[in-house]
Amino acid sequence: MLYIYNVISIALTSIEALVTAINMLFNIRSMLKVIDSHCHLDFPKFNRDRDKTIERAHNAGVVKMVNSGIDLKTNQATLALANEYDFIYPTIGLSPLIVSHYGNEVANSILLQLELHAEQAVGIGEAGLDYHYYKEDKEREHQKQYFRKVIEIAEKYEKTLVIHGREAEEDCFEMVKDLDKVVFHCYGGSIETAARINDAGYYISIPTIVCFSEHHKKIAENVPLNKMLIETDSPYLSPRKGRNEPAFVLDNLSVIAEAKGTDIETIANATFRNTKKIFGI
Repeated sequence: MLYIYNVISIALTSIEALVTAINMLFNIRSMLKVIDSHCHLDFPKFNRDRDKTIERAHNAGVVKMVNSGIDLKTNQATLALANEYDFIYPTIGLSPLIVSHYGNEVANSILLQLELHAEQAVGIGEAGLDYHYYKEDKEREHQKQYFRKVIEIAEKYEKTLVIHGREAEEDCFEMVKDLDKVVFHCYGGSIETAARINDAGYYISIPTIVCFSEHHKKIAENVPLNKMLIETDSPYLSPRKGRNEPAFVLDNLSVIAEAKGTDIETIANATFRNTKKIFGI
């Protein structure tokens, strides 16, 4: 009987220790302040519960969110969201997918919009190159033509440039390496190019896909903490089943902390400081 009693006592002590550890973890997370450096809260997938989604994120400790436009409609909606919520900050852009899909007339209209509203935004973008869908040299040169014009606007208004560079990270870097303020959003390129980006003083944003992508974990391991941001790119790239949302940016912390051999507070504090600095928010 004494043996059984001792076993039960040890088991209960272990359970209590586990519960204490879990409670400590949740308490730590509840005290953290983080910024989702890239999301699309204006997109239709949030139409049914946009306000509740924003409230959920804010209550979870996502104290600021950077919402990024990609075309005429989303740029306008992004600026409107920022007017409604003082903790949402707008970047306005011209997606390379819009350039390739809709052509020059639409792209030129968006360029004019960027010129007119640049001062209202904390950054220009997302903009850049996308080689995932567009393989032909002619198509890629068309994207480069408009990316150059967006770069000029960012430079003219001294705004941070937010880059969309899917499977085109190296070409994007070559085109922007004379700028002062650059963020490579949702970076998925090589470790070697990431090193060149960071050596130039630019920032790399780690998306929530890091929660299940070994390649992104390796990127997180190698990006210096003083050049790292975190993002959801919501409603895309959810670390959980279903739609992504800004509250889930917290999921990044433990994964990145493990990759870098540090704690979640260090990741949260560093990325918070970096995002405030690069966007001036």
